[in-house]
Amino acid sequence: MPSTPSVLPSVETLLVRGVVIPCPAAVEVDADVHPDRIAPGVVIHAGSRLRGAATAIGAGSVIGGESPATVENCQLGCKVALKGGYFSGATFLDGANMGSGAHVRPGTLLEEEAGGAHAVGLKQTIFLPYVTAGSLINFCDALMAGGTSRKNHSEIGSSYIHFNFTPHQDKATPSLIGDVPRGVMLDRPAVFLGGQGGLVGPVRIAFGSVISAGVVCRRDILEENRLFTGNPPAGDGSLKTYSAQMYRSVRRVVKNNLIYIGNLWALRRWYEQVRQSWMSGDAIAQACYEGAVARLDEVLKERIKRLGDLAGRMERSLELAKRDPLPEPVLARQRELMERWPEMEGVLKQGPGAETGARDRDAFLATWSAAERADGYLKAVGRLPDPARKAGSAWLQALVDEMSALWKD
Repeated sequence: MPSTPSVLPSVETLLVRGVVIPCPAAVEVDADVHPDRIAPGVVIHAGSRLRGAATAIGAGSVIGGESPATVENCQLGCKVALKGGYFSGATFLDGANMGSGAHVRPGTLLEEEAGGAHAVGLKQTIFLPYVTAGSLINFCDALMAGGTSRKNHSEIGSSYIHFNFTPHQDKATPSLIGDVPRGVMLDRPAVFLGGQGGLVGPVRIAFGSVISAGVVCRRDILEENRLFTGNPPAGDGSLKTYSAQMYRSVRRVVKNNLIYIGNLWALRRWYEQVRQSWMSGDAIAQACYEGAVARLDEVLKERIKRLGDLAGRMERSLELAKRDPLPEPVLARQRELMERWPEMEGVLKQGPGAETGARDRDAFLATWSAAERADGYLKAVGRLPDPARKAGSAWLQALVDEMSALWKD
């Protein structure tokens, strides 16, 4: 007679707690997973694994609904669906979802009802509510906002790539699609990135932008509600002398990095002063709050490091430029980045001043503190009156501006 497969004691504990595991012998739960951080009613399907003391899963969530899923030190709010794949060091707020074949690595934060279809790779990626990725996508080192609801959401078309590594061997390439100061208000036009295309980071893309399918965008689109159908012709295709160690203009790259870091600081302050009290009702909600802030800290650390790496390459670039001269304004900006980086790094790590935008912040918080909580965060934001929205956005934009002012145009 064949023996009955054994069930791990950690799985037995979850079953007693009310977690639904249709095939208990085919599920692995490491001993360091805290049972009280897995809500009753969570469903864990066959072949799935839970790992890590930081793991927390809210009520109504489903793990491995399409194929086996590994969830490692992730925080999930309520009704999150991780349908299959590998998820590590990421945070998913209420209603977020990912299809099978996902590969989600640390530094990823998906806010309410954001998600992706099958075979999506994310790392150091932040989606504000409703942002949706199609299938067969690699979208690391980017922050995306836009849209007002599930029916009106920012979309990344299938087979899309965010190109985040340069021939110079650097990753000072974060792209900002929409922004935090206005994106958190959930009232901005959606962005559409057409399928089988890509962004070459670092770029900034304004709310309401549409980039046609099959297009690789290498430029900023700073005016809202514009259609981009392609880059101008690249010329006759003739070969030119090129050194991957010598940079040309770094002005836009540095500015875009500082604006991106400013947006990260704005979102972090938003969590500290706006979201925190709304995410402290129980242990799992608190874990999601702490996870979201941890993700933002991870991304801030990464982006500052990558910009520092770029600054560290300027000495060699300037040396090479002695043999292949560049215009003096280009050289001056490279020298400026090299010489000013220690000062800039200190400011970026510290973040905006505590009183930056204080008047607008206080005006917003006065309204927010009276917001009705019964039907949740998204609807509360949707009911904000226009004066409060404008004050909140002005406060957050002041934080962004303080960081971007480190590099004058």
